[in-house]
Amino acid sequence: MAGLFEAQAPRPLADRLRPAKLEDVVGQDHLLALEAPVGRMLGQGRVASMVLWGPPGCGKTTLARLMADKVDLAFEPLSAVFSGVADLRKVFDRARERRSMGQGTLLFIDEVHRFNRAQQDGFLPYVEDGTVVLVGATTENPSFELNAALLSRCQVFVLRRLDDAALEQLLTRSEALEGRDLPLDDSGRTAVKAMADGDGRFLLNLVEELFRLPPEPALDATGVAATVQRRAPVYDKNKEEHYNLISALHKSLRGSDVDAALYWLARMLVGGEDPAYILRRLTRFASEDIGMADPQALAHSLACWDAYDRIGSPEGDLNIAQCVVYLATAPKSNASYRAFGAAGKAARATGSLAPPAHILNAPTRMMKDLGYGAGYAYDHDAEDGFSGQNYFPDGMERQRFYAPVERGFEREVSKRLAYWDKLRARRQGEPD
Repeated sequence: MAGLFEAQAPRPLADRLRPAKLEDVVGQDHLLALEAPVGRMLGQGRVASMVLWGPPGCGKTTLARLMADKVDLAFEPLSAVFSGVADLRKVFDRARERRSMGQGTLLFIDEVHRFNRAQQDGFLPYVEDGTVVLVGATTENPSFELNAALLSRCQVFVLRRLDDAALEQLLTRSEALEGRDLPLDDSGRTAVKAMADGDGRFLLNLVEELFRLPPEPALDATGVAATVQRRAPVYDKNKEEHYNLISALHKSLRGSDVDAALYWLARMLVGGEDPAYILRRLTRFASEDIGMADPQALAHSLACWDAYDRIGSPEGDLNIAQCVVYLATAPKSNASYRAFGAAGKAARATGSLAPPAHILNAPTRMMKDLGYGAGYAYDHDAEDGFSGQNYFPDGMERQRFYAPVERGFEREVSKRLAYWDKLRARRQGEPD
């Protein structure tokens, strides 16, 4: 009896507006246009195994179903959250039976990254022999979450979050389906799209709530905010978005773009990132990208970290913001970072060369007899406090690792190094 009345059951707006053909899919023209990768494939009447990677609500499931329809493949949907090996075996058995009768099968696996490595390996024979065309959908970076063997057999296509134009199309289609306008003025309409944050399904759920309101008065942005729930920003502090945003913050700081850096900091804090992680990265940045151009950058980072630890969030968030402003506006130099890397490379290349004997301590009589410390010049006794002795291992040419830049305090350091180079050459009998 349930099937008899199923057509009369209420259906969510998102389901009623689900595209019936590929031309109705919005926001993915970079894949579906005639000359785009998927569009060209479908134009040839075929579908290859693929992984659809994109944020929630961008149409991955719908696209897979429509591709199956387009090339006349049976559509077998599974969710990796609810399905196991037994479900997969049933699908493969049905696919073999169809294949014997001349029809192919498109196996769609939602949240494919949730299958473990062994389960992912289990797909391979059926993909390789053509029993199924596999289309996996994931919100996670496939290079982190999927087996290399599986990825080598699938093309990865990136679906985009829906932009403003695509979201507007969904609003317009909703109004056409309902036969009336949404109770929104222009600012309210903009606010609804902003709240959706690129998620088409979330947008349609908002719209469904708005259609339950009286047609008047039209809501402005403030009215919308008071009426419907804002979508939480997409952020997973243990996965790719975590690394994307810290990379954006770091590179904005390096580029001395204080406003962009503050924006990415705010995105991370709003998303629930651990402030200690941010402060660790800022402290690292102070040495990696500022270094001796402003030696106070490191001290300032540690002071801000200490202040945050004392007062916590939300008041301490301002200490982190102050640190970001200081680092973004400080002169930049990676000379210390590069010098340490070059010194490490030289250390690995030269092995176990011993220090020259004249800079070795001689705490025993035997060590003195062996020449430890002999000829060492105490720099404080030398003219200008600089002896110019060699401190590299015997048999190793002197090397220059540290090359300060002409910015900030490092400009002064550069002058000192040049002065010591001149003194060293003079005291070693070399021409200035």
